[in-house]
Amino acid sequence: MRTERVTAGDALLVVDVQNDFLPGGSLAVSEGDRILPVINRYIEKFHTLGYPVYLTRDWHPPDHASFRNQGGPWPAHCVADMPGAEFSAALALPEAVQVISKGVRRESEGYSGFEDTDLQARLERAGIRRLFVAGLATDYCVLNTVLDALKRGYAVFLLQDAVRAVDVVAGDGDKALQTMRRHGAFLIDEGRLA
Repeated sequence: MRTERVTAGDALLVVDVQNDFLPGGSLAVSEGDRILPVINRYIEKFHTLGYPVYLTRDWHPPDHASFRNQGGPWPAHCVADMPGAEFSAALALPEAVQVISKGVRRESEGYSGFEDTDLQARLERAGIRRLFVAGLATDYCVLNTVLDALKRGYAVFLLQDAVRAVDVVAGDGDKALQTMRRHGAFLIDEGRLA
């Protein structure tokens, strides 16, 4: 397998590593905390090389349409300005990271980092052509962000050692990986990134 070298025009995109998606959170992803050290190494690599790091976050209003008490499928999670919406304290975030808030409108699902955000405009201003994607959860926000990035013409490398799935139905995470690969994403891990 080939090694992928990080170069100019590349960016790291970390999806939704927030307290509510980690053990103890209202919508915890099983073993979601186990990817934190791996993500930190990716962040350090990109930051040290001088390439941008973007973080998406769910930033929902209290009456977001996806919440069960509003008829949606999920427990209330990542309500704006609440502790559950904060990034994990275990993330080693340099000051230069750029934060993208999504799902800020009641009716906007916000699964994708591109949905109703300025992410694409920021990437274009920075001259980004390739995205290296990590985060939570493989089968929802990571999947939708990756598919939207591919539709917009970005080359996408899914950092498969730095994602975890909700797996509402057993195997959803594996299906999401197959879907991303089928649409053109490259699945790599830390050992293949130079």
